[in-house]
Amino acid sequence: MKKFVLLLLLLPVICLSQESAEYMVMENAMITPHPQKVSEFEAGVAAHNKKYHAEGAFGSRIYWISSGKNAGKYMWVMGPLPWSAMDDRPAQAGHDEDWNKNVIAYTLAEGEVTYWKFHPQFSNFPKDFDLKYLSVFMVDFKRFKYPEMIDILERVTKVNKMKNPDEAYGVYTNEMSDSNDSKDMAFVNFFDSYGWMGQDDTFSKEFDEVYGEGSFAKFLKDVESATNGESSELWIYREDLSGLGANIPSLERQ
Repeated sequence: MKKFVLLLLLLPVICLSQESAEYMVMENAMITPHPQKVSEFEAGVAAHNKKYHAEGAFGSRIYWISSGKNAGKYMWVMGPLPWSAMDDRPAQAGHDEDWNKNVIAYTLAEGEVTYWKFHPQFSNFPKDFDLKYLSVFMVDFKRFKYPEMIDILERVTKVNKMKNPDEAYGVYTNEMSDSNDSKDMAFVNFFDSYGWMGQDDTFSKEFDEVYGEGSFAKFLKDVESATNGESSELWIYREDLSGLGANIPSLERQ
């Protein structure tokens, strides 16, 4: 499943009713280290994560962003966990002091924190795997296009379930999206070789195989009318800086 397929999976999840009051979210904090203090930053964030975020709901991982406008920055990710767990997040035993002294002290005064709702019904984690590379596609969708987007998602999901059942990916929606950017939804594909990026895109052929000849052409028009644009980034998992290890058990994402 190539970039176009990944993009389409993102489109309309935000408009769906919540399955329960305790759905799961990811907290993402983008961090920019001072260019002359990268070593100090990495040492500080690694020690902090291994002391305060090495297990359970508050476990965290670090990713280095290798492409796009944020290349060179780091993404600190905690979760998935329910919103209610935020009330009990680490704040004692020197946690905040350690973060400020040994992490933030080596960063620039710029950053961004976002919260992403995880949608297991539109994601696919068919087996356990180890993190390595992440392809992150984010989409900006138009206002008042929810019914059209739901239909698009249903069609794409059907194709992927039939044609790409073994690929691991997660679908997320921004809990506090900003109309000035394109981060309303995100599709994260997990892969272990850059060779995946060079594979031919066969989605149009697969779509016509599922829905009939000529269906994909109409589908493109529906996508165009429902979206404003998209952006993409490649992330590299940094186990040496993370509290949690590389392994992702599939049962935890169902």
